Amino acid sequence: MPIKIAVPKEHAPGEKRVALDPSVCARFAKMGLEVLLEKEAGSAAQFSDSAYADARIVNDAKSLFGEADIVVKVAPPSADEVKKMREGAVLLGFFHAHKNVDMVKALQAKKITAFAMELVPRISRAQSMDALSSQAAIGGYKAAIMGADLACRFFPMLTTAAGTIRPSKVIVIGAGVAGLQAIATARRLGAMVEAYDVRSATKEQVESLGAKFLDLGVSAEGEGGYARELTAEEKQQQQDALAKYIGQADVLITTAAIPGRDAPKLIPQSMVDGMKPGAVIIDLAAEGGGNCELTQPGKTITHGHVVIHGPLNVPSQVALHASEMYAKNLLNFLTPVIKEGALALDWEDEVIAKSCLTHEGQIKHEATRSLIEGAQS
Repeated sequence: MPIKIAVPKEHAPGEKRVALDPSVCARFAKMGLEVLLEKEAGSAAQFSDSAYADARIVNDAKSLFGEADIVVKVAPPSADEVKKMREGAVLLGFFHAHKNVDMVKALQAKKITAFAMELVPRISRAQSMDALSSQAAIGGYKAAIMGADLACRFFPMLTTAAGTIRPSKVIVIGAGVAGLQAIATARRLGAMVEAYDVRSATKEQVESLGAKFLDLGVSAEGEGGYARELTAEEKQQQQDALAKYIGQADVLITTAAIPGRDAPKLIPQSMVDGMKPGAVIIDLAAEGGGNCELTQPGKTITHGHVVIHGPLNVPSQVALHASEMYAKNLLNFLTPVIKEGALALDWEDEVIAKSCLTHEGQIKHEATRSLIEGAQS
């Protein structure tokens, strides 16, 4: 019998994405897998059931999970969804285990082999599987759009009969995937862009996009493409140097996030108080509490004369393309482990080993295991 891969409808609040788009469903079908799609699973992302010509439509989630050998999701599964899965099934998606301890325990109890897309190691051969990066690119794009929308100023320089209007100054904090896309989009919109990152290696990337790199004298190169945590002295040095630049910004976009941890607080209230009237902060780290200490996740507030926007689940705002990109990440992850119609997991493979959250009732991810064991003691 062929492997059955199931695509349930997402039920997390505000989630419009779907794990597989029709084109990737067709690719899995050609590999010999049977694709099961819960009715209207792709409708919020503008994919009708009829577009999934290579999938079998299943009317209810219970039947879908009951048949599935592999389940692919976007948002973390609910406890009810885990209960409906077959014991020993394989599950792929985002899990955010540090926020969902009870979910991890449910996966253990059902002996689910869970692969967390946020844990895929950032190595060269895994770039095509890197869902964090694919979705972060969307976040950066939308951040620049949101900044332009909330700003009380034009982004580009305009020469009109009423005179010349100077371009806006946009500052981007964090030059990872999201930050670089925010820089590129703000530049396309005509803004003057400056950017800062504690990883000095990003300077060349920032400048290649036409932005100015702010060298504040603080470097914090870390492992796996992430920055290490700054010392208290370095944090103060960073804030003191940033304050003068941020005080001149029309739009500030912050993107500094560390998977599995709260977002670092880079923008204190004192820095916000020093910003010009009408300035806007787009805090892409709102999911992790925000880079600005005044950010209220999921809300747009005004502090003094500064607008602070803390959007959540930004990729879902571009649901169609976000789903297509995410589906290809899943395809590239699963293709090497499906051989001759069967699932063949190589635990010596760094990608498989490091992205595995649970397997056969055990928590395989070290940080999550320590968290759960600590919670139980």
